[in-house]
Amino acid sequence: MHKSKRSIWEIANPKRFVSISGKLIPLLAIVTIFSLGLGVSWGIFFTPNDFRQGSAVKIIYIHVPSAFLAINIYIMMLITSIIWLVRRHHVSLLAAKAAAPIGLTMTLVAILTGAIWGKPIWGTYWVWDPRLTSFAILLMFYIGYISIWSALEYNEKVGDLSALLCIIGSIFALLSRYAVLFWSQGLHQGASLSLDKEENISNVFYLPLLVCLFGFFSLFLTLLLIRTRTEIRIKRMSSLMRRNSEK
Repeated sequence: MHKSKRSIWEIANPKRFVSISGKLIPLLAIVTIFSLGLGVSWGIFFTPNDFRQGSAVKIIYIHVPSAFLAINIYIMMLITSIIWLVRRHHVSLLAAKAAAPIGLTMTLVAILTGAIWGKPIWGTYWVWDPRLTSFAILLMFYIGYISIWSALEYNEKVGDLSALLCIIGSIFALLSRYAVLFWSQGLHQGASLSLDKEENISNVFYLPLLVCLFGFFSLFLTLLLIRTRTEIRIKRMSSLMRRNSEK
């Protein structure tokens, strides 16, 4: 039992994490390039125009994966932040810090592509629809989280503050995911990916969308590992510089 517990948390050791991630990054990079190339080219060049939305529907292959990641990256940050508060594992905290700029980028991409998609469908780039509004608030929480780390020097109190902000912001991450279910009067359509076959888009769009979703997720994992490794090294350098200045 003791050995199994150690094996679960051994990746929390920075040296172990750097070693494991260094082996995974090249493989993930290859998977990312292949799946994104396949999914995007399949979706854009080999699927028909929608009978209602025309060619505008093809932005779905960027919009849906980026929106999916925008929400779920924040949820990942929530989990790692709670792990930090409970177990004080620095790798968990640094992983949340590393994920935030990726999540911010995905949120911006989702909002931008949604605006481009919405113009021909709704006649406007933006409406204060419940899901769009919650996404705008989520964007502010991403910016606030990143601002804390940018303005303050790394220490455990800053880690606690960022973790608490992440927990508060997670309310809006979940709200943006389920806003369409809470407020049926919103203009935004229902989920494109659903366990309910009647709600799913047609397979001709659905299958390449799944490949794109997998590619975006693989891209996130690749960038997350790279950025977390960088954060670990920055922390090590800061600790060494602090020790040298104290001598």
